[in-house]
Amino acid sequence: MTIKTAYLNGVATLEIARPEKKNALTLAMYDALAQGLAAAQANDAVRAILITGQPGIFTSGNDLEDFMARPPQGPESPVYRFMQALIETDKPVIAAVTGAAIGIGTTLLLHCDFVYASDEARLALPFVSLGLVPEFASSLLLAQRIGAGRAAEKLLLGDPFSAPEAQELGLVNAVLSPNEVVLHARRVAERFNALPLAAVQASKRLMRAPQRQAVQAALAEEGRVFAERLRSPEAREAFQAFFEKRAPNFSHLG
Repeated sequence: MTIKTAYLNGVATLEIARPEKKNALTLAMYDALAQGLAAAQANDAVRAILITGQPGIFTSGNDLEDFMARPPQGPESPVYRFMQALIETDKPVIAAVTGAAIGIGTTLLLHCDFVYASDEARLALPFVSLGLVPEFASSLLLAQRIGAGRAAEKLLLGDPFSAPEAQELGLVNAVLSPNEVVLHARRVAERFNALPLAAVQASKRLMRAPQRQAVQAALAEEGRVFAERLRSPEAREAFQAFFEKRAPNFSHLG
């Protein structure tokens, strides 16, 4: 199982468990994550959801071989269903970022209510360097969260940044040691056992309501352009360079 699901003391844990591939996400894993989120949302015994990875790695983003063989195709794709499931859950979602969080490993954090990161974690948004564009409404939400200038740095240049910098930017609630990050995130998740669930859910819906339409619009437009970019010469060069373990050369492309 590359997505492990467990229920304990009111917390549904979704653990990305493919360390031999740096927790790279396949379509089957997105499908399992979407199903896990939907099941947790429907389970009255679940008061909070915890998303985590393996020691030293949260997720390296998409498995590029799987991704290119079966690119996402519209709202029925597992990737899109995962995104919608995370956006739509009104139970608290806590992320324990155990290590590197690349691409969607960072953008999914924008849709979590609490984010705790290991001091070993490195975050990165390398969409442009792959000839692509941001996803998961990050073109909207990141600028709102950290400001347009710093969002341009992260989304256009794609340089990795540390967990302490992510905390300073307001993307992470706290930075902890590798041994503490999951335990701390679980303790936060378990606090919701003592709180009235309906009030928590109503409060989360109210907090998210002003952004709902804008997030959906950004998600749809990003998806449209992302699909176009996947077929572009730049993306083909970037992906080929990745598989050949060389630097891409975009100089001959308009």
